[in-house]
Amino acid sequence: MHEILLNVESKETRYAYLKHGGLHDLIFDRKKTRQITGNIYRGRVTNILHNIQSAFIDIHEGENGFIHISDILENTKKFEEMFDMDFDLDYDITKMESTPKAKDISQLLKIDQPVLVQVVKEAIGTKGARLTSNISIAGRYLVMLPNNPHRGVSRKIEDKGMRDRLKKIIRSFEMPQDMGLICRTASGTATTEQLIDEAHELLNTWQMIVEKFHKASRPTLLFEESDLIKRVVTLCVDKKIDRLLIDDHATYLRCKHLYQKYMSEHPLKIEFYRDKVPMFERFNVEREIDRAVKRKIWLGSGGYLFFDRTEAMHTIDVNSGRSSVNATGSDVEETLVRINLEAAEEIARQLRIRNIGGLIICDFIDMRSRKNQRRVLERLKECMKEDSAKCTILGMSEFGLVEMTRQRSRESLSQTIYTGCPYCSASGLVKTHESVAVEIERSLKKLILCHNQFALKLIVHPELNKFLDQSDKDFYTKFAAKSNAHLEFAVNDNLHLNEFLFYSTTNGQKIET
Repeated sequence: MHEILLNVESKETRYAYLKHGGLHDLIFDRKKTRQITGNIYRGRVTNILHNIQSAFIDIHEGENGFIHISDILENTKKFEEMFDMDFDLDYDITKMESTPKAKDISQLLKIDQPVLVQVVKEAIGTKGARLTSNISIAGRYLVMLPNNPHRGVSRKIEDKGMRDRLKKIIRSFEMPQDMGLICRTASGTATTEQLIDEAHELLNTWQMIVEKFHKASRPTLLFEESDLIKRVVTLCVDKKIDRLLIDDHATYLRCKHLYQKYMSEHPLKIEFYRDKVPMFERFNVEREIDRAVKRKIWLGSGGYLFFDRTEAMHTIDVNSGRSSVNATGSDVEETLVRINLEAAEEIARQLRIRNIGGLIICDFIDMRSRKNQRRVLERLKECMKEDSAKCTILGMSEFGLVEMTRQRSRESLSQTIYTGCPYCSASGLVKTHESVAVEIERSLKKLILCHNQFALKLIVHPELNKFLDQSDKDFYTKFAAKSNAHLEFAVNDNLHLNEFLFYSTTNGQKIET
């Protein structure tokens, strides 16, 4: 049974996709940091970076957006990446793209110039949203390309008869020559009337956007992509989900209303959750969320995974852990293969739930047989096919390493839930008391011998003070006395555990070390 749970709170909506009772995918949508991918804006060029052929554009969404020259010039490949599919076009693109193109961004953009742009990638951390001027307006069946004449059908539609039918329909549409249309995967089951109606809706939407652009005089939002609730209802119909369960009555009524348009396509059960036990607890989703933010994940076989993040990449380490390994060589190899196969499935699931993007390195347990390495790699690729994010997986190295990339569309689960620890500067580490004691010794010697400070007070955190009581205070006091100096001790629980301060007892001023 496939079902989707919608948990609605005042500040957040959470989406959980369950397959046979297990969490398959997860999305957090917070009102304060709403998703803006797909939104179209009237922007203003604020800065041009000639060295990297890019510009910053104010779209009135906090951080300025970023656009590269490749996102200004028409580029078919960009559309393929944006919609996570390949397009089979019915003409030679190379002929259409042979027109001369600007080589410098200053030929295309000027400071304070108003521009029509669309967000293709969410702002993450301190990085602004990624923008494009290659506008696309996506419906359920069709994608309209207002500035691009391409017309084609998604390669995911494999039936030749269906493909020919769709090509014939979109060629017959009476639309401006410079506008393009692409049939999405869902269009395979759509009627001609449904396609015509949606094409008219998309054309009207584009005309409304153009009118708003000309009327506006400052950066503003012109078109907002469908919100999570609307996307969930269409997803339920497209993916043939069995049940949609919602714990908020107003959202439940809205989903019922949205579903009326698709009732004839798929019998979806939309239910209001009435139990007093929180819905995500009832279906063990909260437990899976807690598990998904931990570094260590246990596998059913007794092995485990370690998830780590660096500035450049995410790494996943597969370990045998508590799994039982028999003595004979062939049995050992097969046991390790079983752990790696299970790890491949769990890695694919955790990447979706954690929403990890960018470069990812998976370190599987070493296997001698190339055949077994291929088995594990194929299992990983098969499991990653269920991911809505675009993924690229390279082969497995002799050391059992698999390099892969996953499209980063929004913040990861940990970035959404957590913020960097101010105490350890997000490093997860603080210095040992012994290390700080050594630093105090160096500072004390410097103040007395170099700066001639002979009346000192040392202030530390109470926990560090307990450690210094063991032997360090005696050493500090004896050193000070030997140098004809006087040293006092005090505590302050407002200090950082690794922080210490020196004050002059003569004038009460803080002394910089």
